[in-house]
This record gives sequence, structure tokens and C-alpha cells, in this order.
Amino acid sequence: MRATGRPLTPGWVAGSIRARAMLSRRVGRDGARELAACASLGEARARLSATAYGRALRSDATLADAQRAVADTFLWHVRVLAGWVLPSALEPIRALAAWFELANIDERVAYLCGGPVARPFALGGLATAWPQLADAQSLTELRERLAASPWGDPGAPDRAAIRVGLRLAWARRVLSTVEEAAEWAAGAVALLVARELLLAARPASVLAAARPPGIGTAWETASDLDALRAALAPGAAWTLEGIDEPRELWRGEAGWWRRVEGDAERLAHAVLMGRSTVIGSVVLLAADGRRTAGALEIAARGGRGDAMEVFDELA
Repeated sequence: MRATGRPLTPGWVAGSIRARAMLSRRVGRDGARELAACASLGEARARLSATAYGRALRSDATLADAQRAVADTFLWHVRVLAGWVLPSALEPIRALAAWFELANIDERVAYLCGGPVARPFALGGLATAWPQLADAQSLTELRERLAASPWGDPGAPDRAAIRVGLRLAWARRVLSTVEEAAEWAAGAVALLVARELLLAARPASVLAAARPPGIGTAWETASDLDALRAALAPGAAWTLEGIDEPRELWRGEAGWWRRVEGDAERLAHAVLMGRSTVIGSVVLLAADGRRTAGALEIAARGGRGDAMEVFDELA
């Protein structure tokens, strides 16, 4: 996590005040654990309805619907927050929120591969290229449209290439626009490369062609987890620390969220309000949404036993 040293502007200060107000409405760790401990989805849904996420939650929502309501609420909060900063300050927020556009593209890819039509997230001013991508009629056409957009060419018109290419493009964008998030993005890329190399058995040459940002090139000769970890700079390798084998990479993701949330808390609650306050707050809202969605899944399974142990580790 880097300090920016940027001068304050009225837009950032106004956004900071709004962001801190939004943080007070989070479910939080304790609240999420109470949700997870519910004996049924219905009980958890009733509890959740009394929170900020209740605005988008139907009383008969399925698990998928309830989790979507959580995501929709987070997106709405980010869109509102974006309205409180100057247009010149919007790009870091748009870069962090690009997950929603990525999710829309993922759903379009799934549809083009034979899946059902999904309701896209309403991005408003946070959109980068979605209006130009939304009606692509084939993976080839989608790839061509991506190549002409800020997302860039994913490398091939197939599902796996588009999935990986989009995520690397997102990391590249965050690295170039949100300097506070440099090690977060590099660590996420390290996890993605580890999964693709060691679990999906994707050739290093194919991944290298996609230009993973923030992790150098020494990883291209790594054949196991230890070699990969040793090949990465500390700014990226931290996500792989303490992991002994590839099937434990999910623990790296949990560790990624713990580190990022801790950094974001410091940014959001710094004495001097400004850009970092807004950036940290967006990430904290994302972490709260992720934790809440996970708690709903645990509750849907009965909120007991091993599932709660997993929730505690992830949360």
C-alpha cells in the first residue's frame, strides 16, 4: 500500500465525508457471523432485510437472488459515491469497480457458450465499454469488440482466454490508476498465475503471452509452487506465503482479502481525508459485501459444523 502525497481537492473531501457515512452502514464481521450462524436462509434473509442490503432484497429471495441483492447494493453505493467526487477524480473509483463490468462480460460469455440470459449489473457512469459489448453475438465478435476497447485483446476467442485476459487487464488498469493498490493488484495476479499454472495446467507460454502485470517474467520457468514463490518479487509473492501445495491456493485468496481489508481500513480512516479515504472505503464496502454474501451461503446450509469453521477463516 502506497501513500499518494496528492493535494486535496473539494471533490475528494466531499467524497470522503460521504464514504465514511456509508461505512457506518456495513454489516461488519460480527454481523456477518450472526448471519452465517442462522439456521436457514429464511432466518438470515430476515436479519439482512434490516440492514443497508435490505433495499434490494425480496422477502422470497433464493440464495442466488439474495447474494445478487448484496452485490447490487454495493454497486449502488459506489455509484452514489462516484457522484460526490469531481469528474477528474472518477477514474480510480471506476477502475476499482470494474469487477462489475467484468462480471457482465463473464455472463455474456456464458450466454454465448449456451447458458441462460442473465440480468447485467446497471453500471451507469462506471461503465467503461459494456454498452459496446452487451449485444455481441459470438465469442469472435466479443473478442473483436474487447480489442477495440480499453479492456484490450484477450488473445483468443475462447472462454478461458477471455476470462484470464479480462482479469489481467483489470489488474493492469488498477496498477496504472490506483497506486495505493499496487501490491494488491500484483498479489492478485500472482494468485491467478499460480492457479492457471498449477491447477489448470495452462502452459507458461500461453500465460506469458497475456502479459501478466506486476510480477515480472522469472515466473515463466517455475514448475512448482516453491519455485513460483521464489521467482516473484515480495510485492507479489506475499499472497503465496504459508501455502504448501496448489490445492491450498484458496487460503491465499483469504489471506489476500485480510491484507487488503487491513490496508483499506488504514486508508479510509486516515486523519487527513481525501483520495485515499474514498479508495479505502470502496474496498471496505466490497469486503463487507463479499463477507455478507458468504454468510448467506453458510446460513443456507444450516449455519453449523465445518461450514462455520470455513467461514471464520475466510471472514
